[in-house]
Amino acid sequence: MAVRVGGKTKDEGAQVSKSVARSRFRCRSAVLVGASAAVLAAGCAQPPPEPAAVGLAEQYFADNNAAARSGPAAQQEFFRRTQHPDFTDQTCDLGDTTVQLDPAMSTLRPDPGYAPDGLAPRGEIWVIGVEVTTRTAGTTTGHQIGSMHLVLLDGQLRAFAPCPSA
Repeated sequence: MAVRVGGKTKDEGAQVSKSVARSRFRCRSAVLVGASAAVLAAGCAQPPPEPAAVGLAEQYFADNNAAARSGPAAQQEFFRRTQHPDFTDQTCDLGDTTVQLDPAMSTLRPDPGYAPDGLAPRGEIWVIGVEVTTRTAGTTTGHQIGSMHLVLLDGQLRAFAPCPSA
């Protein structure tokens, strides 16, 4: 015997409920399969290529810190050699001080609006967060966190030599 509920018999309602349940299960299964496929595809996809500036920045900081370990004269030569050519007149003598630069590579990003003294340097401009440690005669004399600009110009990474503030 069937009982009418809401225009349908109880048996018909049970069949409709089972049909709806199967439909929901199929829909959830399709969503799970689709989501799984997307995750697998993302996991297998190649990472986006790194800009040339990333590898060059890593090398710049490694070379800077090697020069700092070699002493003030080696580091002064490094800063002279890597100074942006549009700003060669803006270097300073660090005396007996060396500058260790520890970059936060995840902060490296383009900064096309950078224009020191209103003059935009030629090249592709980048900015990065750095931890700066200064040493004189092997003794730490300063420690701070800041940002530093780098410029990719003609396949080489250039920078702006640090100058102590008075």
